[in-house]
Amino acid sequence: MALLPWVMAGAAMAEPGPSGLPPMLDLAGTGTDPAKIDYTLLPELSGTCTLVTQGDATWQFRLHNYLAFFDGKYWCMWSHGPRIEDHPTQHVRYATSTDGVKWSEPQEIMPSSSKEGFRYIARGFWVRDGKLLALASHDEAYNEKGKVHFFGKSLQLLAFEWLPDSGTWRPLGVVFDDAINNFPPQKLATGEWAMMRRDHLNNVSMLIGGVESPLKWESRPVFDRTPSNAFKPDEPEWWQLPDGRSLGIIRDNGGSKRLFRSLSSDNGRTWSTPELTNFPDATSKFFGLRTSRGSYVLVSNANPAKRYPLCLSVSRDGITFTRMGRLPVPVAEVPSLQYPHVIEHDGSLLIAYSRDKRGIEVVAIQLDEIDRLERGEIVVLAP
Repeated sequence: MALLPWVMAGAAMAEPGPSGLPPMLDLAGTGTDPAKIDYTLLPELSGTCTLVTQGDATWQFRLHNYLAFFDGKYWCMWSHGPRIEDHPTQHVRYATSTDGVKWSEPQEIMPSSSKEGFRYIARGFWVRDGKLLALASHDEAYNEKGKVHFFGKSLQLLAFEWLPDSGTWRPLGVVFDDAINNFPPQKLATGEWAMMRRDHLNNVSMLIGGVESPLKWESRPVFDRTPSNAFKPDEPEWWQLPDGRSLGIIRDNGGSKRLFRSLSSDNGRTWSTPELTNFPDATSKFFGLRTSRGSYVLVSNANPAKRYPLCLSVSRDGITFTRMGRLPVPVAEVPSLQYPHVIEHDGSLLIAYSRDKRGIEVVAIQLDEIDRLERGEIVVLAP
């Protein structure tokens, strides 16, 4: 496929790409040119922040945070490791909360791997048929040179089922071999479950299934990562558009500082060639969903210079984002905020993120505040 050279990445991309879709970014005030965004002057949303867990001398690392609401409680999981980041003995822990503010003491979903040199990485909660499942990947942490790499050849995606009577997690088995998902499964219009997958070489595909069994899936290719291609796909995400098509959004590790996107018109079974968008990105993980009020929100590190601030962008059609604000995260100095995950419950969004890869925090924002951002009613305060 022909990709725009990165030297063109600073130009406004107002014309439709090969998919025929309009630009991904068209903000009120700055239009389609991301270079015009002043991140210090973005409107700040109102919300409430709280701490879930903080690293200590023994277990410094906290990242890959995911949320769910199940059985009357909020649940938060994360990767829990000795070093930053993803070293052996890393495992997955979780905490619960009845109000999203006060969180329980962390507990293990599984202990450190019994295999020497292996790690677990948190991959999200999945509420399926009235049961709560936890997903985690398992693979070798080091390459042949003794350095952390992504991913090992033994890579597997595993599932664990919550047993409320005993308060324990039961291993279910292998969801898929040579697979790490980015976010837990969501429903297609067909009633099937689907989630984006990477293999140990970071090729991107779509896993479709999960109906007959949480361990039964088929894989459909989205994009293969090749050394000769400037586009380096990573941490893909997808959502369903109002017309039933699926839009895939992909992080690029190739230096473009932009998000890529791909379109499927057959429920994730085939995808268009990923195209460079004009949506800026600090080369980090992001998350998007459609709220119960019909708007789409995308929480991301939109500032290409650094992972701060953590931004929330709004779109009415799920294709073009027309407003962008910043999350109300307290700071004493400029932190690194990353890897958001978002759920909606009881009229609010709860957003989990990692601060400096050492602590997990959540911020609650009412849907009314998202509506105000979409209408342009939040006052911008000069720094």
